[in-house]
Amino acid sequence: MTARRALLLAAGGLAMAPALRAEGWGPERPLRLVVPFPPGGPTDLVARPLAQRLGEALGQPVVVDNRGGAGGNVGADAVAKAPPDGHTLLLSNVGVLAVNQALYRTLPFDPERDFRPLAVVAGAPVALVVNAAVPVRGVAEFVAWTRAQPAPERPAIWRARCSVSAPEPR
Repeated sequence: MTARRALLLAAGGLAMAPALRAEGWGPERPLRLVVPFPPGGPTDLVARPLAQRLGEALGQPVVVDNRGGAGGNVGADAVAKAPPDGHTLLLSNVGVLAVNQALYRTLPFDPERDFRPLAVVAGAPVALVVNAAVPVRGVAEFVAWTRAQPAPERPAIWRARCSVSAPEPR
């Protein structure tokens, strides 16, 4: 994702700023935007221009606080336990608030009870790619090519598919 695209996507999240001002709420101190991943990743690349523009719109600095760990659960837990005064926000992807419920037996927070969605500020395409030397141009060609390979040459994903299982229910 280019920096320009990240900035444009982040600017979309500013739609909430006028609504907050209209309701008479104004931040009394700098806001904290928690990113539940280490600096430099995709969520952080969206967070930094969003924090700058949101700070300009609200008249207070917005500090990006990277709290990576446990698949994003460390940062999300920090926001869930923060005072409910609107000064601490979570910028998260679907993994932290939806997928982690299936991956972890217990979470230190309840995604439905502890958070209120404000805005979708970015979307990211996810691509399936293969080494350029593999002679295929699409998924159907890849499947046909893979099936035509001798068994020892088949990619590991095809050999291991029978051993893959879903996580245990919580």
